[in-house]
Amino acid sequence: MECIITIELGTNGVRVFAFDLNGHVLHSMKGHYPTFHTDPDHSEQDPEQIFITTLYVIKNLLNQYIYPKKYKVACICFSAAMHSLLAVDKNGNPLGNAITWADNRAKKEALELRRSASGAALYAATGTPIHPMSPLLKIAWLKNRDKERFKQTSKFLSIKSYIIHQLTGKYLIDYSIASATGLLNIHTVAWEADALQYAGITAAQLPELAPIFTTAGKLKMAYQQSLGLPADVKILIGSSDGCLATLGDGVKGEGQATITIEDSGAVRVMGPTVLKDDQMRFFNYLLTDDCYVSGGPTNNGGNIFDWFARQFGDFTKPFDIADSMQLLLEEASKVPAGSDGLLFLPYLLGERAPIWNANARGTYFGLNIKHERKHFIRATIEGILYEIYSIGKSLGEQRTIKSLSVNGSFGTIPFCTQIIADMFNKPVHLRREFHSVSFGAWLLSATEMGLYRSLDEAARIVELPDMYEPDQQHHAMYADYFGIFEKLSTKLFDEFEAIGNLQQKYAAIKPVTV
Repeated sequence: MECIITIELGTNGVRVFAFDLNGHVLHSMKGHYPTFHTDPDHSEQDPEQIFITTLYVIKNLLNQYIYPKKYKVACICFSAAMHSLLAVDKNGNPLGNAITWADNRAKKEALELRRSASGAALYAATGTPIHPMSPLLKIAWLKNRDKERFKQTSKFLSIKSYIIHQLTGKYLIDYSIASATGLLNIHTVAWEADALQYAGITAAQLPELAPIFTTAGKLKMAYQQSLGLPADVKILIGSSDGCLATLGDGVKGEGQATITIEDSGAVRVMGPTVLKDDQMRFFNYLLTDDCYVSGGPTNNGGNIFDWFARQFGDFTKPFDIADSMQLLLEEASKVPAGSDGLLFLPYLLGERAPIWNANARGTYFGLNIKHERKHFIRATIEGILYEIYSIGKSLGEQRTIKSLSVNGSFGTIPFCTQIIADMFNKPVHLRREFHSVSFGAWLLSATEMGLYRSLDEAARIVELPDMYEPDQQHHAMYADYFGIFEKLSTKLFDEFEAIGNLQQKYAAIKPVTV
């Protein structure tokens, strides 16, 4: 019997799934790794820790659940979060930590480029909004502010490219991850000369471009032996988590959109044409030569509720974070929709779509003497989802959206899914199993292995049997409150910038101990 292994390099951990050739999950495991915020605008991860954690999880899954059942691994397919950047030296050794999508250190460079004619031209060519998330801007920051590391860098990699290089010795990057760098011309599918010039690098300092079906070569002998894998196992470079989450929900056609809310979040559509927007609000990422995944991302998804739970959850008993979150959700359910007029702007990590403001900050608004802890909990959840709705509302200006699906660990919490249905005033459909990224990777692998003739055919097998219907009364209430949420998000632009500058100015000052 053969099986397919999918490896998802997420923001807060790696998820490894084993599927049989019918798409049924045999087993899954997850390993966690931290993100370091050494500065209000910095978000970094240790690439070696990610690699070691990935190996550990793969090995445990194989030894405990796959080999005892006599399965042979036919294919391993990767997915990963977008916009990471890791500088490595000529020997492939990391020069410091990987910079993640949530990092805003390049906000000065991003603001200057966005306001220039060059910024508009680069957006049109690459499909990547001008924002500090973009590796293009991260490299520019290194060039301007960390010149010694920039000088020592032989290759600029994504974290997935680094992991694949560690396993196979090949420097490769798939089209979808590459099209999220701000360095790839999505129309010619080649590194964009003007972007390279702006970053101050050459194409030789980037991995080799490759379609998502590309095999990265053989595993190094040491990992064949350590993991017990055959020499002929296929190592597919795969795609990005966003593109595969969209594919995994079967969203491949007009009128469909999918919402993903994990640590971050996004609203996406898929089709043969790019979204053109003078305000540069939407991304356009390649899945294949003639298929684009378009939409808008948010920095502030389930990671914000995780932050709230860690700060204000109940840890007086031996509860883990999941138990604490469940208690918070139960408390929030006792508050009416709209949180009795308490609004939360969830911009703890700045924001991407639709406001694209790296200086945006979190704000509770409308607080009065009657508000209690339970109102803050519900307002926090609703604030995260108002932001998702604001992206969907903007996307609706470009594409007709008749049906919605939701995936991701935060978005598929029933309490949250119902709020999404109420805000959008549309039925929301779900798969019975919520691991859409990994299932998308399985669909990709199955297509490469010849089980399906195309990704179109593969996407058609996806079923979304569960549905949440909107509550009209709740929708009317959310629509009223959203008008204030939307205005605050832009009206506070100057104040966001001022407080962000002060936070940066005084970040190094230590408290006086008593």
